[in-house]
Amino acid sequence: MNSPRPSHVISESARIPAASDRIYSIIADYRGGHPRILPKQFSGLIVDEGGVGAGTVIRFEMRSFGRMQKFHGVVSEPEPGRILAETYRDGTVTSFTLTPGASEVDTEVTIKTEMPARRGLAGALEGYFAARYLRPIFVEELKLLAAVALDHEKPGR
Repeated sequence: MNSPRPSHVISESARIPAASDRIYSIIADYRGGHPRILPKQFSGLIVDEGGVGAGTVIRFEMRSFGRMQKFHGVVSEPEPGRILAETYRDGTVTSFTLTPGASEVDTEVTIKTEMPARRGLAGALEGYFAARYLRPIFVEELKLLAAVALDHEKPGR
């Protein structure tokens, strides 16, 4: 029996004082909303198919460890309105999970990346550096998401 392939899981969460449907609509909109929440490490987001939610096909570049990496992904909605996931060709999955809080304008948002890992020391080092690199990016992305969501919550928007 084969054991499951190891993976690295990196996540960050933040409570955003905005309605979960507003936040989800920003994340799911890859033409207008999502580009506004991407930190500086991301560039060239292109929508090849769709544009909102499940079935959207995207590509972008991300600067990591001094070099640009290209990503190609497909968006799914395992739980529409609550969980959106981007699955990339290498098997990496980045998900956005929204958990409504006690009030209508209180939402916990978690960004989580699960990536295939090598076994042994190389895998351990890979996981360590991936976490050290991605966590601050997720923190920044959550801050940008909050700013965009709160801007939309203002009257007259």
